[in-house]
Parts: sequence; structure tokens; C-alpha cells
Amino acid sequence: RTEKEMPARNEEIHHAKQEGIIFKLLTNPVEFIGDEKGKLKAVKCIEMKLGEPDESGRRRPIPIPDSEFTIKIDTALVAIGQNPNPLVPKSFKELETEKWGNLKVDEEGQTTVTGVFAGGDIATGAATVILAMGAGKKAARAIDEYLKNKRK
Repeated sequence: RTEKEMPARNEEIHHAKQEGIIFKLLTNPVEFIGDEKGKLKAVKCIEMKLGEPDESGRRRPIPIPDSEFTIKIDTALVAIGQNPNPLVPKSFKELETEKWGNLKVDEEGQTTVTGVFAGGDIATGAATVILAMGAGKKAARAIDEYLKNKRK
């Protein structure tokens, strides 16, 4: 999306920029990249352009061939909306999924991969914002506990 198509209020965008958030507009992540130990080190992205308007008038993004690039990262927070993002299990094949594509998690959001947690729709399936936030908070507490115990 361009900034014009972002589903956010102008003041939200303004405040995010004030906080130092860098927007990578018309960019789509295609793969998370780990090192030899499986630690996250980068995300591969592809540049997009807006196609011609469809019957609804919306210009949908389409990939620009040969425009892939990587961004070095050590943390990824995937906010996926109401449908599971196929990029997550595709990038981390060790993650087990449920029938509808959401990740298998325990009551604290721990996935089938030690140290990888999930909350929200990727864990609960499409649900209310309240349930997604609750699952996210449980996962955040479990992550905090996991990291504290790991330091001991």
C-alpha cells in the first residue's frame, strides 16, 4: 500500500513517524531468514506497485519482478488480521498448524517450536479483537517468563 491506502487515521501515521517508525510502503515480506542456529537474522521482501483498478475501484498491489531485497532484523512481530498469514508456517516449517491454518499453541501461546510464541488470530483463528488481545497478552506474559528463565 501507499500511505494513501493505509487503513490508519492520519494522526496515527503522524505519531508513528514522530516515534521514528519507518514505513516501507509498497513492500511485501516473502520470507524470514535465519542463521545456521535458526536465529532470525533477516526478512526478504519484494517491492510492489499498484495495479490497475479492479471492479471495486481498488488498485491492488502487484510484485515488481527482480525487486527482492533483504532487511536485517532480529525480531519480527507479525500482525496478520483475521486470516492466518501463510508466510509464517511456510518460513518456519517446524511450526505445526491446525486445520484452518492457525498455529498450534498451548494455553500460554507456546507453539510447537521452543521459544516461539503466538497470540491473536494466528493462535485462536478468526475471533473478536478482545479474544485476540487476550491471547496476545497471555503470550506476552509467557515470553517474558521464558526470557527471564533463560537468563538464569
